[in-house]
Amino acid sequence: MDSPVPLPSLHDQAERLVRLGVHVVAGLAADDLLEAARTGPAGGLLVTGAPASSLAPLMRRGDRPGFVVEDMTDVDAFGPTDDSPVPDGPYVATGLDRGEAFGNRTPAEAVPEILAGGRRPLTLEEGLHWVLQDEQVLERNHCFMTPGSRLRKPNGAYDARTPALWISNGTGRDGTERRDAPKLGWCWWGNRHTWLGIASCDERVAACAAHR
Repeated sequence: MDSPVPLPSLHDQAERLVRLGVHVVAGLAADDLLEAARTGPAGGLLVTGAPASSLAPLMRRGDRPGFVVEDMTDVDAFGPTDDSPVPDGPYVATGLDRGEAFGNRTPAEAVPEILAGGRRPLTLEEGLHWVLQDEQVLERNHCFMTPGSRLRKPNGAYDARTPALWISNGTGRDGTERRDAPKLGWCWWGNRHTWLGIASCDERVAACAAHR
């Protein structure tokens, strides 16, 4: 897998999420999130149900906070696809891969191959939690799309936008003050980008957390 560095322990991940206040927006007690980390499989990524719009500003790259692009005001309406179901409550995603092998491939081309290999396309929330635990997972020319999250239109078809996480160049509507900041944006389902992989995970395992 092309993760730059090993993830912290699940306990350390949970403590970081609590320090950032993620448990609050996810509707969890701090103790419950810590308990979920204790029961989850080692080596994976602890994921909560916190909305993307709340997670994105918590990302950091140096002293630059993350942000959502201005034309994605509906980001929280993007949900897991039928091919990427997620457990209820906190869970652990294992075997994270930025998908660099799929560079210059469209999500439409890559996702069937990911599924055929027994893996699952990464969701946007998983990608955001990953960056929260390791800001170095976003590197210049080595960022990624999260095709496990898409927006369902009223007619049942998927919107053509694919969420992605990359590093802003500070151009256009981003503003120069956001240069080098981690960015939540989107790309078209049928477009290719040499600098964006198609991210995936091996499996998702529900973590046991008491609900109070």
